[in-house]
Amino acid sequence: MDRRRAVRGSGHGGTVVNPLPVLVLLPIMGGGLAWGAGRMWPRASPLMRDASWWVVLATLIVETLVLAMATFGHRAHAGPWPGHFAMPWIPAMGIAVRLDMDGLSLSLIWLSLILCFLCVLLATRQVTAHAGAFRFLFLATLTGVIGTFLATDLFVFFFFWELMLVPMSGLIAAWGHENRQRAAMKFFMFTQGSGLVMLLSILGLVITHYRQTGVLTFDYFTLAHTSLSPTGAMLLMLGFFIAFAVKLPVVPVHVWLPDAHTQAPTAASVLLAGILLKTGGYGMIRFNVMLFPDAAARFAPIAMGLGVAGILYGAWLSSAQDDVKRLIAYSSISHMGFVLLGIFAGSRMGMLGAVMQMLAHGLGTAALFLIAGAIQDRLHTRDMHRIGGLWAAMPRLSSAGLFFAMAALGMPGLGNFTGEFLVLLATWHISPLLATLAATGLVLAAIYALRMVNRIFLAAPRADTRPVTDLPSWQMAVFACVMAFLVLLGLYPQPFMIFSAPLPLPATAMAGPGGTTP
Repeated sequence: MDRRRAVRGSGHGGTVVNPLPVLVLLPIMGGGLAWGAGRMWPRASPLMRDASWWVVLATLIVETLVLAMATFGHRAHAGPWPGHFAMPWIPAMGIAVRLDMDGLSLSLIWLSLILCFLCVLLATRQVTAHAGAFRFLFLATLTGVIGTFLATDLFVFFFFWELMLVPMSGLIAAWGHENRQRAAMKFFMFTQGSGLVMLLSILGLVITHYRQTGVLTFDYFTLAHTSLSPTGAMLLMLGFFIAFAVKLPVVPVHVWLPDAHTQAPTAASVLLAGILLKTGGYGMIRFNVMLFPDAAARFAPIAMGLGVAGILYGAWLSSAQDDVKRLIAYSSISHMGFVLLGIFAGSRMGMLGAVMQMLAHGLGTAALFLIAGAIQDRLHTRDMHRIGGLWAAMPRLSSAGLFFAMAALGMPGLGNFTGEFLVLLATWHISPLLATLAATGLVLAAIYALRMVNRIFLAAPRADTRPVTDLPSWQMAVFACVMAFLVLLGLYPQPFMIFSAPLPLPATAMAGPGGTTP
């Protein structure tokens, strides 16, 4: 058997259905059924009106079962890339539907499904206007995310990368808040423009490989053999980096994020912060660092400087916000700065810290947006000055908000601390100055997190605050599950670090563009 195929794993044995294409196609198919259900019974009984919601929930349950099969059902001899699927798509152009799965992609897909369950249980049932269309776009976004995490044909990767853009823009533009049209347009322009820059880099790499070998292909593993000059490798790497930097986001190409988060409906905010930002970090690991190792190493000082700038900038602006959703949005810029810092630290410790930070940030920030959405639904405001102290009226929501605020500021024993500590330790070995500046961001994180807790939960209740209902017990149980995940990531992270570690390229592709081993 071919060495590369053995390492990647065939992913099919006998008549067993390959789970990878099912993971990609099932959400959008379920979304189509949900849309149809919403159009069929728009004014029927309450049970029938919720038909599209039940379809989404059933889709996610089946998707979880398929993912569990992909996680635990692969063959022991499949190699470090246990899941693989390939079929021709446009053979004349060397394009095929190639899907490969390793621990990094698998852990991020698990994160995506967990957050989608949170959205469905806590944020999407309240949508009543064109609910079927909303849920279709919600699951179409999930299809784009999962496809991005699995695609190893660069054309297919670009296809799914762009697929995420359209439904997310629709969710913001149609169901967002007062300035939703502007926020959706800004999100569309930034992500679409940077995606076209990445497409130019993809075509440049493909054409260079074709000129060297006479083989036209978009296969990630095959293109890793391409020999590039230092200048060529740097230019192509930068094309990928710009697209991923916009999505992460990296200062100064972050300006779309605060408006998008603030104006998006709660479920879309969770998808943006918890999942879509992680596609930027995933892309930097999979393409910038692994496909262009030499160029990434030369670019690392600039990338790490941008990471520190994002940490300080995001934390500083978070401390000055009165809009709770805008505060959480800027805090995401700060936290994702740690991801950028760890990815380009050039060590396994830094990479593991970046992955742990992505997982912990996805859970904690998603929960904060859900809490902010619950407050806005009840009080019809996001202004912390107008919310007042909620602890007496809403002790369950307030205790959940306090926990996730402590996670955001990097409290030891919670997942964010694990990721940030590993990143800072890896950075210290390279540049004590950068590590010290990045650690300053943790001080600012304590300021904005405690300021949010004091104004929303612990301040004196306002006299004009309308009576509000607290979270029901079952919703608090859902938040408790997220809390347990964050505690587990903080107290016993080793299994997650082993499981989520990005895998090296197969041996036949270890000499990547630029000539050295990733």
